[in-house]
Amino acid sequence: MASQIPLLLVDFNEMLDFDLVLLSRDDVKADAGGNPVHLYEGMAVDIYSDDGAFDDGRPSALLARGVVERNRTEGWSKHVKWACRIDQKGVHHVELSQLTQHEPLK
Repeated sequence: MASQIPLLLVDFNEMLDFDLVLLSRDDVKADAGGNPVHLYEGMAVDIYSDDGAFDDGRPSALLARGVVERNRTEGWSKHVKWACRIDQKGVHHVELSQLTQHEPLK
């Protein structure tokens, strides 16, 4: 069964707070499959970023669950409309191949 929660690429270097990362300047962002996702306040999303490789060479990624919210920060990030508030489970280190079989995080 396909996931109803979109999987969106982020840059975890663009953290605004310990649990807040920039998501998109626009109202539409492509998911991991290239499909357009229309963002709105309160929308549940899974976010990911490529993270190189594990020590044994397997490609890895960072993965988290969060909720879309308007970016209300000032300064360097004020041009970005949407951010993602990461849930209390935080960011997980996973094998990159797991993203191709994306199931919503529990």
